[in-house]
Amino acid sequence: MTKSSYDDRQETIRDWATPEIETFSNVYPDREFEVTMTIPEFTCVCPKTGLPDFAELELTYVPNERCLELKSFKEYLLAYRDRGIFHENVVNKVLDDIVAAAAPRQAELIGTFNPRGGIQTTVSRTYNAETDNRAD
Repeated sequence: MTKSSYDDRQETIRDWATPEIETFSNVYPDREFEVTMTIPEFTCVCPKTGLPDFAELELTYVPNERCLELKSFKEYLLAYRDRGIFHENVVNKVLDDIVAAAAPRQAELIGTFNPRGGIQTTVSRTYNAETDNRAD
């Protein structure tokens, strides 16, 4: 297999230091309910060209003991603004960090990235605490 010019550009993503996603206590942990958040102006940078990438992220999660605090989540997402990261890695890293912060029962993150080079990309990942016991 030939090495791509994209190889070795994303190996440290799992170790990136990002702002803490704060949580608060769910006073209804005995109830199953969904929370949906839409982030219509997510931005990051193409790791190959250095040009900005724009996306809409949609997070749906079922809280367990903790809920996501919105202001800290927004600050967390802003940390990606100047980071070179592939679309697939955005969705996986963000969902990993959400799971680590809030330990939801279930979560799904869908990233719909604006066209780059005439190609629109949608990446989704689902997490279920009962079947997926690892956030990494």
